[in-house]
Amino acid sequence: MCLSQGGKDSTVLLDLVRRIYPDVPAVFIDTGLEYPELREFVKTIDNVIWLKPSMNFRKVIETFGYPIVSKRIAGYISSAKRNPNCMRAKYIRGEVQNTMFGGNGKWAFLIDAPFKTSDYCCHKMKKEPNQKFAKETGLKPIFGTMASESQNRKQKWLNNGCNVFKGKEQYSQPLSFWKEQDILEYLKRFNIPYASVYGDIVRDKNGKFKTTGCHRTGCVFCGFGCHLEKEPNRFQQLKVTHPKLWNYCMKPWESGGLGMKEVLEYIGVKTE
Repeated sequence: MCLSQGGKDSTVLLDLVRRIYPDVPAVFIDTGLEYPELREFVKTIDNVIWLKPSMNFRKVIETFGYPIVSKRIAGYISSAKRNPNCMRAKYIRGEVQNTMFGGNGKWAFLIDAPFKTSDYCCHKMKKEPNQKFAKETGLKPIFGTMASESQNRKQKWLNNGCNVFKGKEQYSQPLSFWKEQDILEYLKRFNIPYASVYGDIVRDKNGKFKTTGCHRTGCVFCGFGCHLEKEPNRFQQLKVTHPKLWNYCMKPWESGGLGMKEVLEYIGVKTE
């Protein structure tokens, strides 16, 4: 089975797989965090199984915390809040030098932040329903992830390659060695339909492919990596393209929103 449909990377993956195995089912995990255009695009694809997580994003935030900075840093902050003397806390505070694991003390201030931070969102909303489905059906997932997207994914690819056949989870990640340019060129060259939220695929002045709309989609309200983006960042763009989603995202928690304006500004990310 191919997970999770809608994004441009997964669109390329599904096309590649179905050129050889046309009956392979696709899976879409309906988290409620997708752009509406992406969700509508998935409805146009044949043989897609829709899954739902057991917990919505607001409940995940309330229970575990906000996904900000990176999965690794968020997980370490969460551990440090629970146990100030654990090794992760020492890394975050810079007591143990290791810049790869956030050991330079840069994010130590989040330990005392007036909100919870966690890396558990992806697990609860995507990994958990995927694992449940795989267990019930016996099907193994094919992911459209690339090693270039994060240090974690790069390390896993270096350790395991594109296919994992041993352990609790067996899966394939055939796009691991692809780059963003490969994805865009494939869509353009073979005229593959994709979600309209990306806009058109064009070349810039240096000849590189780019999208005129969203660069990446993923989960609309995810804060991982947003502190590294040039302005307009994903949330500033969201205010222009999807003002209702932006308003819900930024609205104070006590008013029924996600309360992310306070959280993002706390780490120095502009929201408008």
